[in-house]
Amino acid sequence: MASNPPAACCATGFKHDGTPAGEVKTIDGVETYIVSPKDNKKPEKAVVFITDVFGLELTNAKLVADEFANNGYLTVIPDLFNGDPISPADMDTGKADLPNWLPKHTTVQIDPIVQKSIKHVRETLGVKHVGAVGYCFGGKYVCRFLKPGQFDVGYSAHPSFVTDEELAGVAGPYSIAAAEIDSIFTAELRHKSEDILIKGGQPWQINLFGGVSHGFAVRGDPNDPKQKFAKEQAFCQAVGWFNQHL
Repeated sequence: MASNPPAACCATGFKHDGTPAGEVKTIDGVETYIVSPKDNKKPEKAVVFITDVFGLELTNAKLVADEFANNGYLTVIPDLFNGDPISPADMDTGKADLPNWLPKHTTVQIDPIVQKSIKHVRETLGVKHVGAVGYCFGGKYVCRFLKPGQFDVGYSAHPSFVTDEELAGVAGPYSIAAAEIDSIFTAELRHKSEDILIKGGQPWQINLFGGVSHGFAVRGDPNDPKQKFAKEQAFCQAVGWFNQHL
């Protein structure tokens, strides 16, 4: 494994306040959050946002998607879990039942949903350049679809469940934001990932954020200056990567 399977830390964090600017539409049977740049309704570049285990239920992801749109990228978030995400209430209680939930949401279920989003963005919306962001659970699917004709450029924050083969197979520029305190993407696995990416020959980047934990880039505590700064810098990392490579 280039990163370990999801664990309790994948279902912890903080809810962020705000009103999402986009809208939810049904696309080929998949509930999808869509937000466009205010000054460009037909952009040539888009970002497919692959979420953590909370899917569309947690406002945090939508607020981050809005920021990608503010930076010029049409952004879509598909409901990976067909209405069955981990409940945000479980984040408060710490009682998320990941062992029973994860087997219902494997590549067999998730891959077709990601494919539908790519098809919609490329064929229906006519977007020429498609990037992907993946947080925690979603990092695996950025790697799986970072291939010609699918995702052109990828970014993941504190990825989980990525196999060595998936990481070795990325066929485009790939950037990772990592947390110092992370039992999923450990220091050992981070260094292993560096070796795999070097051998792969694609442009790559791994930034390490000190003093923060797994999930910081989407579920960090906005009232903690250290976590807030790391979250904002991880977002800037993603935008900078797309501005350079997408």
